[in-house]
Amino acid sequence: MLSIVNRRFDRGDTLIEVLFAITIFSLVAVGGLAIMNQGTATSQRALEITLVRQEIDAQAEVLRFLNASFVSAYQSGAVYASNTPAGQWQLMESSIISTGMVTASAFGAGSDCQMPPQGSFIINTRSATFIPPTDAKLGLPQTFAQVRYDTSDQVTMAEGIWIEAVRAPTVGGNNQSNAGYIDFNIRACWESPGQAAPVTIGTIVRLYEPRG
Repeated sequence: MLSIVNRRFDRGDTLIEVLFAITIFSLVAVGGLAIMNQGTATSQRALEITLVRQEIDAQAEVLRFLNASFVSAYQSGAVYASNTPAGQWQLMESSIISTGMVTASAFGAGSDCQMPPQGSFIINTRSATFIPPTDAKLGLPQTFAQVRYDTSDQVTMAEGIWIEAVRAPTVGGNNQSNAGYIDFNIRACWESPGQAAPVTIGTIVRLYEPRG
């Protein structure tokens, strides 16, 4: 009689108990993986935004450098060598004038990243040189927005990042005769993991220049 009682308490788990334990484990595992994936996507997106902001800041700093070089060397009617910063500003200014962009394009409202509008350009921040729109160095991003360089520091492609320049008409006045400015709209757009809409970042740099 005692051995029969012991055998009752020695029985294993039933099929229902095993299935219930597997279900609980699966829910916990799937939930954990989902949280891990979300955390990884968030970390990657934060890293991408940091890298893109650094590239945008680099573009802005070189634009300021070229502008300051032109202003400090400015003489009415002078033409500067293209291998100088002032000459690079003149080349960029000529391209902006020929493009005739009167306003920047709509930005940040699309469901996907579009090719930059005609007349957009990029700056080689390693050599502080202007890359004209005719060089066709602008394209859609393969990963995140970035400027790609070759081993000789030449721009191979600007992926998902570009500059739109809007040149203001000459300002007249007693204190601002023959003065004007250019608004440089630096923009970036790329697809990021876990995002239904693309990530867009932009800034505007207004630089003044003497004219006439």
